[in-house]
Amino acid sequence: MTPEQYVQDKAAASGSSFYYAFLFLPAPRRAAITAFYAFCREVDDVVDEMVDAGVAATKLAWWQTEVAQSFAGNPVHPVMKALMPHTALYGIEARHLLGVIEGCQMDLEQTRYLDYPNLQRYCHLVAGVVGEVAARIFGQTDPQTTAYAHKLGQALQLTNIIRDVGEDALRGRIYLPVNELQQFDVKAHEILKRTYSDRFTALMQFQTQRAQALYDEALALLPAADRRTQKPGLMMASIYRALLREIEADNFQVLHQRIALTPLRKFWLAWKVQALGRI
Repeated sequence: MTPEQYVQDKAAASGSSFYYAFLFLPAPRRAAITAFYAFCREVDDVVDEMVDAGVAATKLAWWQTEVAQSFAGNPVHPVMKALMPHTALYGIEARHLLGVIEGCQMDLEQTRYLDYPNLQRYCHLVAGVVGEVAARIFGQTDPQTTAYAHKLGQALQLTNIIRDVGEDALRGRIYLPVNELQQFDVKAHEILKRTYSDRFTALMQFQTQRAQALYDEALALLPAADRRTQKPGLMMASIYRALLREIEADNFQVLHQRIALTPLRKFWLAWKVQALGRI
């Protein structure tokens, strides 16, 4: 199997909404974003599939070394072999990949976040940095687009957190800030036991309003000159905002299930952005 086929299979197997946004890109940009996305999946899987924290930490340390070796001209892993030919053209730097790894390391070291600023740091590493690299690959021309990409990444990550509250609870993780749990009188053990209440619903409504506001802020930051090149990000915003509305319509029943859009609906939302240029 070639490195290019490896990353293509990795991206397709994830079933992620990102895959639908990639479909409309020209082949060279699609190859670059697919390789970068596969890197993110590989590193994220180290934590998601963790059985032993020590083993996971060792694997992440290996990835740090692999990134350094790859930028020195000696990639070993098929993901890095597929990604490295694109790094110079699209301005992908070692610090970007190391930032993603650092974010995954946070998952090994903590399962709670005291307040929103602490959670923002995590979101910056696992999603904001990803957004920055993606914007470059998509064809960014205006430096201001980086601020848009970081804000959009944060909004997408908060949407993931809202969607995955139940799944994360099964791993003993609660990403909702502790002080906001206290604000709405929701106990950690209620989430870990996946117990619904009106208080939980109010907490999730608060989280959703914040995420939707971040989408609005991100779109306001996107320079007009880059609206066409950044269509894949706009596709993601459209898909994830629709997901948020679906979760809200289902009264935040996220503790016992993972609410998702159908592949056809994701493709339709992506196509609308591609055809109409707006969400």
